[in-house]
Amino acid sequence: MDNEKILNEMMGSSLRVLNRIADSPFVERLGLEDRAQKLVYEGAKRAAETAARAAKRFSPQRAEDRPRRSKKFDLSLTEEQQLMRDTLRRFADDVMQPGARGADDRSSTPDGFLAAFSELGAIAMSVPEVLGGAAERVSAVSQMLIVEDLARGDMGLAYAAVSPLSFVNALVHWGSDAQQSRLLPSLLEGETNAATVAVVEPHPLFDPGAPRTRAKRRGSDYELSGEKSMVALADRAQWFLVAAEVPKVGPRFFLVERDAEGVETLDEPAMGLRSASLGRLKLNKVRVGPDALLGGEAALKAEGKLAYDDGINRARIGWSAMALGTSQALLDYVIPYCNERLAFGEPISHRQAVAFMVADIGIELESMRMLVYRAAGRIDAGLDCGREAYLARTLCSEKAMEIGTNGVQLLGGAGFIKDHPVELWYRQLRSVGVMDGNLLL
Repeated sequence: MDNEKILNEMMGSSLRVLNRIADSPFVERLGLEDRAQKLVYEGAKRAAETAARAAKRFSPQRAEDRPRRSKKFDLSLTEEQQLMRDTLRRFADDVMQPGARGADDRSSTPDGFLAAFSELGAIAMSVPEVLGGAAERVSAVSQMLIVEDLARGDMGLAYAAVSPLSFVNALVHWGSDAQQSRLLPSLLEGETNAATVAVVEPHPLFDPGAPRTRAKRRGSDYELSGEKSMVALADRAQWFLVAAEVPKVGPRFFLVERDAEGVETLDEPAMGLRSASLGRLKLNKVRVGPDALLGGEAALKAEGKLAYDDGINRARIGWSAMALGTSQALLDYVIPYCNERLAFGEPISHRQAVAFMVADIGIELESMRMLVYRAAGRIDAGLDCGREAYLARTLCSEKAMEIGTNGVQLLGGAGFIKDHPVELWYRQLRSVGVMDGNLLL
């Protein structure tokens, strides 16, 4: 392939992605047209420069002349990531936050919410162009930013929105060609906007690496039996991605249709995440074909175990990102409250105990963010992230509960009532410690 052809292909791919973002109906609705057009203009210029450099790299080089790959940990965002972040934050502020309380009270995801989220193009940006999506490259950091920004609006609604996205991510990362061609088109076109992941089980000390749900061989088929809990969109999901133990093989993911015989869902209102339409999934000898095994029969090999472990690591990073978004919302709320709330003739923020507590929330939040961003960054760098994902989840599950408690404490009696959203955030943040799965970046 000559350099000119390389240049044309790289420029065309980049510009297609940027134009799809700019043409999103929500970009216009949320008042981001100027920024989007600027992104397209700058992107065209940048694409030409980048493609030229890339084409040059295709020419023969001596090993000593090749540039060394940088190992620096870089937190800067690309223009595409920044545009998506601006769009999602506006969506969180204008759509999610106003509807969060009502959805929590009803323990149900509002009608039309999933369709509105799909219009943002987040699912299309998670699927490579070769599979019909709009992404030049699928990025774990981008997925993590989506989760964080949505959770800033409301963690429960974020869980509902990200569940179909998690299902899509699983298909993109580990699905077979047949599974991708069968399911991705309807998800991309919005025909199927309710799909979800079911990993967590309702028993103490749940370990995603050793699920009690079993998938036994019955001839060439599999028979699934078990129970899953805290499943988002359980009342409406058309597809479930179920984690089950295959005897003598290990845990694997299975694609299960709602209409399959033996599938039952029950409402499961919980302390937090109520707006995600939580439910319990019961599998009573559900018979599925070999094509239901995510990745096909090849997933039974050692690579299948690596894929499952990768999914759990991505879930841990995802829930840690949930903690970041909601913790940031809480911090943004308590700072002006403490500056405006008067006691003994002065703002309560003038008291050291209050000021130190707010400062501690900010410090812990930044510590959480460094671990989460680093874990996601290692995935994009092609490095193992098991240790980093575990550390991020451990810190975030502990500090999220502490931040939620301190938020209620800072408001005093006002933090205990529903006049303020802090009690809702407290309940949401406590869920991070019990969720280990059900969300895949």
